[in-house]
Amino acid sequence: MFNNLLVAIDGSDHSKRALEKAIELAKLEGNSNIELLYVVAGNKSKSDVLQYGDSDTASMKRKRMLLPIEELVESAGVTSKTTVLHGKKGAAESIIEHANEGSYDALVIGSRGLGAVQTMIIGSVSHKVMKYVEMPVLMVK
Repeated sequence: MFNNLLVAIDGSDHSKRALEKAIELAKLEGNSNIELLYVVAGNKSKSDVLQYGDSDTASMKRKRMLLPIEELVESAGVTSKTTVLHGKKGAAESIIEHANEGSYDALVIGSRGLGAVQTMIIGSVSHKVMKYVEMPVLMVK
């Protein structure tokens, strides 16, 4: 049922919990694959280059951030690959487009609270993704 999972990650605690849940689902099937999807939105890409001095250094910093995530999947014995998108669009639009163009059984994504008053409200990226992705979506808190 969940042989091919797409997991949107951004390094946050919510996305780490989403990945842990995806690993659980993948292990239920025994031979499932997980694609880790990290989106660098246009404005983030520009600020990273300004902060780190050049795009190569910014890319290396991203790879270092992704390495423990990839190692977590590998240590669980689940096959995975990582896709990094540099979206001129926002993160939500890039996730939606990638998910809808692929052949995944489900998308797993983390939610996030927006502040003390809005802790129960779905974050804008998660909300857009839930609305427009054409497959089952598991949102993990």
